Amino acid sequence: MSAAAEKHPKGLYVLFATEMWERFNYYGMRAILVLFLTKALLFDKVFASQVYGSYTGLIYLTPLLGGYIADRYWGNNKSIIAGGLVMAIGEFFLFFCGNYYDNAVIATPLFYIGLGCMIAGNGFFKPNISSLVGQLYKKGDSKIDAAYTIFYMGINTGGALGPIVCGYFGDTGSKGDFKWAFLAGGIAMLLSVVTQMLFQKKYLVNAEGASIGEAPANAPKFFQKIPVMVGFLFLISLLTIALVYIDIKVVSYLFWLLLACILFISFIIFSDSTLNGIEKKKVAVLFTVSFFVIFFWSAFEQAGASLTYFASENTERNLGFFEVPTSFFQSLNSIFVVTLAPLVAWIWIKLGKINKEPSSPFKMAMGLMLLALGYLWIATGVKGVGTGVKVSMIWLVGMYMMHTFGELCLSPIGLSLFNKLAPFKFASLLMAVWFTANAFANKLAGVFSALYPEGDKVTSFAGYQISNLHEFFMFFVFMAGLASIILFFLSRKLKGLMEN
Repeated sequence: MSAAAEKHPKGLYVLFATEMWERFNYYGMRAILVLFLTKALLFDKVFASQVYGSYTGLIYLTPLLGGYIADRYWGNNKSIIAGGLVMAIGEFFLFFCGNYYDNAVIATPLFYIGLGCMIAGNGFFKPNISSLVGQLYKKGDSKIDAAYTIFYMGINTGGALGPIVCGYFGDTGSKGDFKWAFLAGGIAMLLSVVTQMLFQKKYLVNAEGASIGEAPANAPKFFQKIPVMVGFLFLISLLTIALVYIDIKVVSYLFWLLLACILFISFIIFSDSTLNGIEKKKVAVLFTVSFFVIFFWSAFEQAGASLTYFASENTERNLGFFEVPTSFFQSLNSIFVVTLAPLVAWIWIKLGKINKEPSSPFKMAMGLMLLALGYLWIATGVKGVGTGVKVSMIWLVGMYMMHTFGELCLSPIGLSLFNKLAPFKFASLLMAVWFTANAFANKLAGVFSALYPEGDKVTSFAGYQISNLHEFFMFFVFMAGLASIILFFLSRKLKGLMEN
């Protein structure tokens, strides 16, 4: 095989850059959101946690709509550009919100408009760019796995840079500086869109040289007209703004909506008479592991909420010559993913060669246990520590490293499992189950973050009372540890259902 044949198409690096800037935007925003709410807008931690849960929960739900629209009407390319522009607009609304942070009459509507646009735009951007990667290659091309690895590096490069840059300009201790973080995110989103627009026609082509990501040939032309697209995006953004406002300020409906989605999808699949018993058993495995990932992500996603409070208030960040901004710690996960992923992949390969590689459900149970151990580590670090006392950042850094090992055991394994077990006719619908479980977990993360202890306040969940940081972190040890043990016991049964 020639050297040229081994090279990846240039379109992969276009998608790498497009995704990198979008992830810069998302993780930069995530790193400073609750800080902006509590330090500039002066909301309490309970409300800020609720906002965080609703925002990240809806972030995972809207791709269901965006993917549907792209598949039937707009195509991937137009959806990515449209979604990216709406996200940039959202960041600029948040920039103006940050500029008028001390005027609630102006700042409040700007905040909800910005948040709603970010959610709506993500729904059109996120599900479409990932699908373009596979379309660059012939079916069965051995380079596809490596291509997704390169693409994943783009995600984590953006995830590492976003919190650092946005934190450097926005998380300075001044209430008015948060606006610069939103501006940096908005500029990154524009760079993402410009990258896609400049290079898609030339480089986003398949192995035969034909353009990819275009609208379906049978799609009605009416829906592809610019005024119609703009009008539709405007309506979707208005709807999303209303959805996030209602969930935060009126009634928390998102749990029930997500539960209804899962029940509806399960009814469609299990009532389908064309699926045989073996296929339905494999689907049952997918629903089972989706249930357990809720426990993982609801604890893991404390990074953007309660763990941010901990980094801000209870971690000694002064190095003598430099005080580490709170938001910088959210870069650790992406940095650890880039450095540790090759090690984890090497371990699986070595175990596979001696027929000792664990099953996918067993690996996911390991992920949950590593998550629990990460919280046990930081719970040990704060045991007996009084209110207002700061601990070494080694406790937070060590926890993030263990959580990353856990993520590498669970997230890519789960996605691979869905690709392997899902019946072809329901592949997209079952992937929606995975993302809906993630949405449920992120919403739940906000609920758990609201339990964060403050002063003499005692909080509780399902009878478990929390009055200090040690008890708060032990809550996640018990939850993730119990889920891990149950999945360990179920893994052999699930492996049997997968193989039959």
